[in-house]
Amino acid sequence: MDSSTMRLGVGGAAVVGVAFGMARYAYGLTLPDVRAEFGLSELLLGLIASGTFVGYLVGLLCVPSVAARFGHRAPTTIGGLCGVAGAATVAFAPTPGLLAAGAVLAGSSAGWVWAPYSDIVTAVAPPRDRPTLLAVITTGTGGGLIGLGVLGIVGTLTSWRVAWAGIALAAAVAAVVNLRTVPRLPPAPDGSAAVRPPLRRSMVRPLAYAVVYFAACTIYFTYASDAVRSGGLGAAAGATLIAVLGVSGLLGLRTGAITSVLGSARTGAACLAVVGVSLALLALGEASLPLVLVSALLFGAAYMVGSAVLAIWTAEAVADRPGDGFTVALVVGAVSSIAAPAAAGAFVPVLGLSGVLQMLAAASALCGILLWLLDRLRPVAVPEHSATSSPGGASHG
Repeated sequence: MDSSTMRLGVGGAAVVGVAFGMARYAYGLTLPDVRAEFGLSELLLGLIASGTFVGYLVGLLCVPSVAARFGHRAPTTIGGLCGVAGAATVAFAPTPGLLAAGAVLAGSSAGWVWAPYSDIVTAVAPPRDRPTLLAVITTGTGGGLIGLGVLGIVGTLTSWRVAWAGIALAAAVAAVVNLRTVPRLPPAPDGSAAVRPPLRRSMVRPLAYAVVYFAACTIYFTYASDAVRSGGLGAAAGATLIAVLGVSGLLGLRTGAITSVLGSARTGAACLAVVGVSLALLALGEASLPLVLVSALLFGAAYMVGSAVLAIWTAEAVADRPGDGFTVALVVGAVSSIAAPAAAGAFVPVLGLSGVLQMLAAASALCGILLWLLDRLRPVAVPEHSATSSPGGASHG
């Protein structure tokens, strides 16, 4: 891998780390403090969390047209600016309305930066370097989560607003690094987007997986910090949990090797089962720091491997149009991410947070088991070239 390709990896990892590892999930980390300062209800807190994923979906849907008109680096730049403006707005928000607007804008940054890097890597890097380069960029999410955990600990010693200010600063630095390391590619010749949803039977299982996976992961990130605080472990425990799952998420670098042994469907099934176990441990062990940390270790690994396998799986399902298949899966997952926190916010007053987490844990684990059994009954052949030639082969969720 030459120096220019490595520079691309650094720039991509920086932007992805801030957008996915920090801006996208900071709201969940600071949710208990937001509730305490503004006195918001559980339903309203859940709606704001859903709103952050509405921003993500809007960014995701706007990427094709912006990239087609201005080139693939343009959406990543917009994503960086959204992270800066959104996080800064939350850091200084005097009212719940401004806080919600800032959180939504910050959340949108992840939607802007995801897909473009797959196309940039395809255009710039030789085929043999693409899987490694995409893995490096993807791993930025783990680094961002570690950084978010550190900022969360700093926030417990000062103010939760300091964590958001730190995210705004990190987003500004990442945006500058991105401009200096990622080449500016020419836009499409006709200046038009070309995403065409591939509606095929082979996409049914990956899309069903995306619905459950995104819902479960969104609830974990949104309520993990709240759960450990309600268990009496203190504010620093929530930040530590985020940092720990960022470290274990580095296992995502091995997704290619894992899928080569188990196949994409069974890897996804195993991830759903592990996410279910991690949610159960979070619900039942919220007052026990060892159980919480085990939950974080399991979830971090399943989260990163599970997001990477979705890109590989969709590339196998529609090998002739992997980018379009992956985009459809992301849109379906984003809709699931929007619905999940709002639904949880409605059920928490009735069932309690622990009850909601246990219910989702059971659903995730059962779906994982069902998916594994379906794959055993109806195995799907894996094209030899799909895992390595797909532009999204090591992306993240």
